[in-house]
Formats: sequence, C-alpha cells, structure tokens
Amino acid sequence: MILRHITIDAGNPYELAQFWSKVTGWPVADGDAPGDDEVLIEAPAPVPALLFIAIPEGKTVKNRVHLDWGPTERTRNEEVERILSLGGTIYEDHRVPDGRGWVTMKDIEGNEFCVERSDAERAG
Repeated sequence: MILRHITIDAGNPYELAQFWSKVTGWPVADGDAPGDDEVLIEAPAPVPALLFIAIPEGKTVKNRVHLDWGPTERTRNEEVERILSLGGTIYEDHRVPDGRGWVTMKDIEGNEFCVERSDAERAG
C-alpha cells in the first residue's frame, strides 16, 4: 500500500492550491485551473501529493488531522514569517524562550497546520 494523496476539503480548490504551492514550492498539476473541483499539487517522490477537493459547506470545527511541517531552507521563525506574508495566520504559538516549540497556523481557508523547528535548529 502507498499513500498517494493527502486530500483537503476546500471552498475554492484552485485558490487554496495556489497558497499551498507557494508555501511548499511544489507545482500545481498541469491542466488544473480556476473553477476546477479538484486541484492537485505535485510533491516530490516519495512524498504524497496534496489534493484539494471542492465541497459546498465551509469549515466549522477544528481539523481532526493536520500537517506538521519542518522547514528545510529556513528557521522555524523565518518560515512562520514567510507563511504570514502569503496570507496564513497564527492560531496558537507554542514557542518557548529556549527556542523549542512550534507554531500552529491556519491557511487561507482556516485549516490548521504546524511549523516545527528545522533539523538544523533541532541539532543545535
């Protein structure tokens, strides 16, 4: 068995995919366009792709599952600032004075995700 996609419900799949494409650096699949009911972001193998599916109702409660991201090219704090500049918001800040911790954020449709420390920060 292989995990092919992580599927995320969306009010506007293309707009949400564009946000996540900017966050991850992964491309939106060729042929996907505004107004599509399904939009795919292609992740590098063996990482599963992100698939955004149109649903009629809006988000009403906290996610039961969320993604935890570890920066590869920036520190956690730099990544949080970059995501804020793309339209994400901070939901809960779990950073502590000694540098440990994480930040729970929301994407442009309110889906929660976390930004943890980078591997370099963990090793230091």
